Amino acid sequence: MIEVHGYAAQQAKAQLAPYSFQRREPGNYDVVIDIKYCGICHTDIHQVGDEWGGSTFPMVPGHEITGIVLQVGSKVTRYKVGDQVGVGCFVDSCRKCGPCSKSLEQYCVEGMTTTYNGIERDGKTKTQGGYSDKIVVDENYVLRVPGNLPLDKAAPLLCAGVTLYSPLMHWKAGPGKKVAIIGLGGIGHMGVKLAHALGAEVTVLSHSLKKLEDRKKLGANYFYATSDPKTFEKLKRFQQNLTGTSTWICLHLTVQWS
Repeated sequence: MIEVHGYAAQQAKAQLAPYSFQRREPGNYDVVIDIKYCGICHTDIHQVGDEWGGSTFPMVPGHEITGIVLQVGSKVTRYKVGDQVGVGCFVDSCRKCGPCSKSLEQYCVEGMTTTYNGIERDGKTKTQGGYSDKIVVDENYVLRVPGNLPLDKAAPLLCAGVTLYSPLMHWKAGPGKKVAIIGLGGIGHMGVKLAHALGAEVTVLSHSLKKLEDRKKLGANYFYATSDPKTFEKLKRFQQNLTGTSTWICLHLTVQWS
């Protein structure tokens, strides 16, 4: 077993405190990761507080993990020692159902194995998250982080980033497409940056104008304050003026934790 040091909540709503535990010895297809950074997602707060029910303790949260490969199993082909990698919100699935066979493991019929507060496929071993110094994950659930992307900047992409990247890819955001983002918070600002980088025309709908300058830095083309009733009159007229097939592909709702 691998000795690991981290921070855990011993019970619901408890403060995180130092906690030592063991991870499994790496198998043939496993990657051992030296964790360098782990983002703080509001889901971690919900889980530690048992706000959704079903939380088990002691709990080591964290699912926006980035680090360096320390060791690889004998049959690992995707990674080598020294690679920059990341781990997101799940670390395994049944690998045999329809969604899994289509690389949609997040929709696993048997249920994906969450990075923490879950049970591994052996049906008994608790998963613990990234607020720790090491993690062991099958290579199929490890993500490569480009060498030119700092690990501290990459960590939030493992959750907030993919939350917006996924729908933008699904709806083929890019040149000639228009994307509206509601809320310029932790997730919303990711959507603006990604949509802008893809070449789409980006509109931000925020409660007030206090983040107007931020939208310019992030690359949004337009910014509207939803607290101003005139905003909806402007947008209503705009919608009425659209003819033929609209180039708007989606209005993606995002959560603004602040």
